[in-house]
Amino acid sequence: MLAFYWPWLLILLPLPLLIKRINIHNVGGHLQLPGIATTVTVSSSVNRKSSRKRYWLMWVLLLLAIARPQWLGDPIELPAKGRDLMIAVDLSGSMQIEDMVINGQTVNRFTLIQHVLSDFIERRKGDRLGLILFADHAYLQAPLTLDRRSVATFLDDAQIGLVGKQTAIGEAIALAVKRFDKVDESNRVLILLTDGSNNAGNIEPEVAAQIAAKRNITIYTIGVGAEILERRTIFGKERINPSMDLDEDQLKKLAAMTKGRYFRARNSEELASIYQEIDKLEPVSRDQLSYRPKSELFYWPLLMSLLISFLISLQQQWPAQLLAKTNQTKTNQTKEANQ
Repeated sequence: MLAFYWPWLLILLPLPLLIKRINIHNVGGHLQLPGIATTVTVSSSVNRKSSRKRYWLMWVLLLLAIARPQWLGDPIELPAKGRDLMIAVDLSGSMQIEDMVINGQTVNRFTLIQHVLSDFIERRKGDRLGLILFADHAYLQAPLTLDRRSVATFLDDAQIGLVGKQTAIGEAIALAVKRFDKVDESNRVLILLTDGSNNAGNIEPEVAAQIAAKRNITIYTIGVGAEILERRTIFGKERINPSMDLDEDQLKKLAAMTKGRYFRARNSEELASIYQEIDKLEPVSRDQLSYRPKSELFYWPLLMSLLISFLISLQQQWPAQLLAKTNQTKTNQTKEANQ
């Protein structure tokens, strides 16, 4: 179905006639189109009627483009049931530790989270998702929305150290609480992924979790990082624990305070299994919603108008060029005759 975003602009269609009438009364001039500073005089060799039609067509096409035509697709019904999930992802410096494996290739922790979360987001049909990124402070990257593609794009574009190097877990929880306050009927679930302990921010995680519990927000905490990492030294191979900074006790406490669960993600398989637990949450009924996809069409009449303008310009230049060439030829012939 064809529609216009600003259909009222079409009332400007007779504007050139009004301008022409004013010019005739004032200066006895010619038709001028809006935006054209000088009066266009059509030479005697050009059909005036044909030229006038081209100007009118160009004006109509410009007006159609400004009115912003759109093609509306068939209505699409959105799921009437779903969950509201806010995802908080740690972007502190330790997330760049390469102790995770995807398809046999060693990657850093954040790359693993991006890999698994992208599939998780794709399967969240009917759920509203939000994205919080935190390090020194917490920032809302995407509010709760049904637009899963945008959330996935924001996650893909995130960079380690983008918002600092430390870990403000308390601020991430507090920001999620604030966003959920704007939601009426909801599961109110926060999925918090981190590989460290709270060492930044203006609010303690336990205080934020208490507020979350009062607002019926369930927190699922996920500790990311391997337990054993082998590295080469001058004395040979050495085994270390790369997750020494992970405060599992605190994460377990935060989850228990809000009737949630704590999960340990040492690899991609464990992280994927955690999301299967989230799938078991009972969806909340919502009002039936629908939307109609829109495709912008304004560029077609705009391009056609520009093409007509280009052709008119060429048409006006050719007679002048031809006349100049003829005069030059006559001048040369006169000089030759005089010589």
